[in-house]
Amino acid sequence: MSIRPVKRLIQSKPTLEGAGVHLRRAFGFGNTKEFDPFLLLDDFRNDVPEDYLAGFPWHPHRGIETITYVLAGTVEHGDSMGNQGAIAAGDVQWMTAGSGIIHQEMPKGDQSGRMHGFQLWANLPSSLKMTTPRYQEVKALDIPEVKDDDGTHVRVVCGNFWGKTGPVDGIAADPIYLDLSVSPGKRKTLPVETTRHAFAYVFGGGGKFCNASGPLSVPTEAIKWADTTPPVEADNRSLVLFDRGDEVTVQAGEDGIRFLLVSGKPLEEPVAWYGPIVMNTQAQLQQAFAELQEGTFLKDKGSK
Repeated sequence: MSIRPVKRLIQSKPTLEGAGVHLRRAFGFGNTKEFDPFLLLDDFRNDVPEDYLAGFPWHPHRGIETITYVLAGTVEHGDSMGNQGAIAAGDVQWMTAGSGIIHQEMPKGDQSGRMHGFQLWANLPSSLKMTTPRYQEVKALDIPEVKDDDGTHVRVVCGNFWGKTGPVDGIAADPIYLDLSVSPGKRKTLPVETTRHAFAYVFGGGGKFCNASGPLSVPTEAIKWADTTPPVEADNRSLVLFDRGDEVTVQAGEDGIRFLLVSGKPLEEPVAWYGPIVMNTQAQLQQAFAELQEGTFLKDKGSK
């Protein structure tokens, strides 16, 4: 077994999106090769209603899947296929944009004015860029949870983990999407297949992600400092990108640690990306925006 070293530690950056929603972007809109098949992760935790109520009015998507996970408040949504509804605390919505969809997402806070959640974008392979759009909406009670003897708690949103299978299925990137909590002071080793790209996003407490396969002992000779890689400390709103290996080890701090652990099989395809549309070539991208102008963007018969 080999521990995945920490490749990079990234602090999420304040970003303005939609009609003026204040959020934090962990990664996205740049070279996302190291995150392949994932493109973007937004943390839209906010306790000030004026900073999120304008929401994300009608906008298009093509060539991707969006995964919205709500921790507090609700997100009301509607789309060009006639779907509408709301996801609340603990719920997940997985939208496959495929050939094209126009939708809106309008966040509403809870009774305390809190709106907390995440949106992850996953790329679609070239063979599925123009697939039929669809939604998977999963309520909190349908997401399996497992608790280990040491108090480690996991919600399995997607994929297989510790004998549980998440309810979201049929996703091209074959992702594993976990919401993990590790108790204060506990050290936990978690399996992640070697062939996957993987990252963690810390959103509660803090801790250290171990950075070497051997024990992290204090070296006795100065020459050995070069061979000892210290653990990487990660606090709230930190993104940890892992290198290759087959397990991740975390040491929870005094307040424990809660984080998303996400992994997926890289597509290794060219990415042509502008705004909400992600294709493989610039020509495909230009065609998509031309179709938006011409009113021929929506391909599915259920669209209106």
